[in-house]
Amino acid sequence: MSTLRSLASAALFATAMLLSACATHGPATSPATTSVKANAFSGLVPFATDEGMARLGRADAKSDFAALANQFEAQYNGAFCGPTSAAIVLNTLHSRRADLPRDHTRLRKDDVQFMPAGADPIVPRFTQDNVIDRGPKTRAQVLGEPITVGGKQVKDFGYQLRQFDAMLRANALVTTVVVVDDARSEQAIRADLADNLARGGDYVIVNYRREAVGQKGGGHISPLGAYDAASDSFLVLDVNPAAAGWVWMPAATLVKGMRTFDTVENRGYVLVHAP
Repeated sequence: MSTLRSLASAALFATAMLLSACATHGPATSPATTSVKANAFSGLVPFATDEGMARLGRADAKSDFAALANQFEAQYNGAFCGPTSAAIVLNTLHSRRADLPRDHTRLRKDDVQFMPAGADPIVPRFTQDNVIDRGPKTRAQVLGEPITVGGKQVKDFGYQLRQFDAMLRANALVTTVVVVDDARSEQAIRADLADNLARGGDYVIVNYRREAVGQKGGGHISPLGAYDAASDSFLVLDVNPAAAGWVWMPAATLVKGMRTFDTVENRGYVLVHAP
């Protein structure tokens, strides 16, 4: 009985870590990174408020918002914040392309039994599942199959920043990956992100630690939708509304969230350029 209890406890713990982490892999901090407690920062403003809507209305850097919102979807798997963000951006860039993939993995056998021969009900688009298939990290590895990191076998749920960038590139996106280390200033990061959001046709996806920005959970990946200079805040289009909705996050807070250690290096962001 004690063995069964131990196994059950271990399974519950692993499940909880997966659902709360999304892109978390290693310790939150390195010796050179300051430890940050949850809820240490204030200033998060939900988008679905009068103030949240007002910020979008007055923001100058919001060229990406409408296009991303039109293709937005929530992640359906606790480890899929990266693939969901990738699918949103890919569908935003290529929504009218004639050769979009058709993902039949969610189609049940009985779904087509009354349809005309040869009919395909699947809407052509990138999905959280088919973007993974093109990347170097397998679905099993994303969901915890051990991989070798630093000569050790570890469970590496979700995506580290460079793993995520590799998946984007495998899906034919042109990217620039930026690690937010101590050498990169907050001012430079703010300018980089705001400049991207002010232009149409290119996008930015951030990788930060929730705990460091005052939210519950571990590492997370989501696209940005806008920057409001008056409040110096970015609109994070959170792909996990079960954990946190879209939110305006102060620039300094977002930078702190990205300036956190993840397995081999700090988190950061990826700029996706127009093809």
